Amino acid sequence: MIITYHGGEFFKVQFGDIVLAFNPISKKSSLQQSRFGADVAFVTLLDKDTNGVENVSRAERTPFIVSSPGEYEIGGVFVRGFPSISRYGGKERENTIYSVSLEGMNLCFLGALSGATLSSEITESLGDIDILFVPIGGDGVLTAREAYKFSITLGPRLIIPMHWSGLGEKDSLKVFLKEGGEEGQKSIDKLTVKKKELENKEAEIAVLSPVV
Repeated sequence: MIITYHGGEFFKVQFGDIVLAFNPISKKSSLQQSRFGADVAFVTLLDKDTNGVENVSRAERTPFIVSSPGEYEIGGVFVRGFPSISRYGGKERENTIYSVSLEGMNLCFLGALSGATLSSEITESLGDIDILFVPIGGDGVLTAREAYKFSITLGPRLIIPMHWSGLGEKDSLKVFLKEGGEEGQKSIDKLTVKKKELENKEAEIAVLSPVV
């Protein structure tokens, strides 16, 4: 699995021939945009900064769009979406948390989550999390301190912070790494990971540099 970060909450996840896009940035956003073709596009919040599905559509790939809670199976990708609350943009709106399973890997994408609690039913349904994507920027989503403490309660093997590049409060990444005892960690251009490499990890943090 290869993961790249495109700023905001926008990620590309590639596993073999399958390409997933999470919260792509739209043409209406002031954030820097990236374009590539995806097989599935996940949108957690209907906002210009997270709903740019036009930027992950190419001639050879027109994505299946998942933008609400529910259960889905798309070409070997198994998805469960759970409702939550976001206050990003200054008003309360529904944010969908996604649990995505493919080839034995379980990803949890929190999107623009603003509350540091989930119902026991949702927490149990998320199950065993290999990789957790968590917003850390405050200003309508979790703050860095809230995000780290909340992440630990979910028990992920690997944590990838988001909503710090181009969005959110200044120095949120620095605060998040300090909370996790990983100050000074260097960011990487992309993350290449296999299931077996995660087996002995416990809440390890990986910081990805935004693709420019």
